[in-house]
Amino acid sequence: MPSSHTPAPRCQWFSILAGALDRRSGRRLALLFLGVLLARGRQALSCWIRAAGLSSQYRRCYPTAAAVGRRAEAIATRLLVEVLRPLVTGPRVVLALDDTPTARYGSQVQGAGVHHNPTPGPAGSGFVYGHVWVVLGLLVAHPLGGVVALPLLARRYIRKANLGAVRAADRPPFATKLTMAVGLVRWAHGWLALWGKAVWVVADGAYAQGPVLKPLRKLGVTVVSRLRRDAALCSVPPARVPGRPGRPRVYGTERVSLAKRAAHPGGWSTGMFTVYGKSVEKRYKTFVATWRPAGGAIRVVLVDEPHGWVAFFGTDTTATVADILERVADRFTLETCFRDLKQVAGAGQQQVRGVPSNVGCFHLCAWAHTLTEVWAWNQNAEALVGHRSASPWDDPNRRPSHADKRRAWQHELLAQEIQAVVGEHHDHAKIRDLAHRCLDLAA
Repeated sequence: MPSSHTPAPRCQWFSILAGALDRRSGRRLALLFLGVLLARGRQALSCWIRAAGLSSQYRRCYPTAAAVGRRAEAIATRLLVEVLRPLVTGPRVVLALDDTPTARYGSQVQGAGVHHNPTPGPAGSGFVYGHVWVVLGLLVAHPLGGVVALPLLARRYIRKANLGAVRAADRPPFATKLTMAVGLVRWAHGWLALWGKAVWVVADGAYAQGPVLKPLRKLGVTVVSRLRRDAALCSVPPARVPGRPGRPRVYGTERVSLAKRAAHPGGWSTGMFTVYGKSVEKRYKTFVATWRPAGGAIRVVLVDEPHGWVAFFGTDTTATVADILERVADRFTLETCFRDLKQVAGAGQQQVRGVPSNVGCFHLCAWAHTLTEVWAWNQNAEALVGHRSASPWDDPNRRPSHADKRRAWQHELLAQEIQAVVGEHHDHAKIRDLAHRCLDLAA
């Protein structure tokens, strides 16, 4: 039974983000954020509408979701500048880049296509039909929970072969994932540069290519990523002789073989590094080389692992080995974020067809994830996992998961709503509507 009681948004963040839209759509967006967080079961847009108490306005909620997709950059700017700024401490801002697919099938779903499936599983297919999202996340260090990835903004990648099926009014120009990645970093750098902090980007190895590395080097952004074993590295050119005409050399004349460097028994060092939340000892080599896709010199780090050597690099030659290895490990938190986006927030389940609507719904899931992490930042860990007492088979000492944080915030939002109705007066009609609403959410 739909409730006639429409709750007011109880979190100022909802109103801050909704301010990027016009007043009427912004009001609905603030309530939709509440619905995204309170909805249970399958996370379809209709479920969000019911959880937000907007059933009487359901026809207008779908254009609101599309408006979010068209204004995603403006909303993400408010999220970064007005909500996340206090969490960024230290001399640098670290961003993470990667892409992830969401399964979606239907003849009327615009822009969906066949994409590589990075997590096929034991019996899964190597391909998935649906959407692919290039996501930019902010990496912040929690004093107790370690590094956390907070998704900021995403771009939907549509294969050139699938663009023709998109309605002309909503058809974006074709762009590769690499081009989208550069655009995302340019957007973030435009605001982060005002903070007076160095900007670092840690990316998946697929983005360690010239179309990404060269533009970001010109921006002054340091990129850290995995290096191919067969990378065509060159030596560092000698210092320029004073008075000699012509521009100085950028690349050396000698080839540098990573395989030969790794096979040579000399030059190895050991050190302690904090990776994946643990202090471990690593055996490594490091040196400076030049690489044409990077547009100049890079810091190379070879790590001797039990399964063989692996190579990483940073475009800042003054970076330490710890800077590079720890940032590479921190990138895994974005992979964990993708898992939570799909399993907890329900990204990809919204059952909308148009390109702007799909973009808007994905961002609502991503921003709900980010806001949940920010809300839980200073919460007591024991309070976040209090429900585990009903599950004696669970480990009470396990750190709070994203699902735990989301559940705790749901309880607080509902408690505030109940207090607003019951605590101030005894209107039986409103109490009855609230009871129906709570029963609907629990069902």
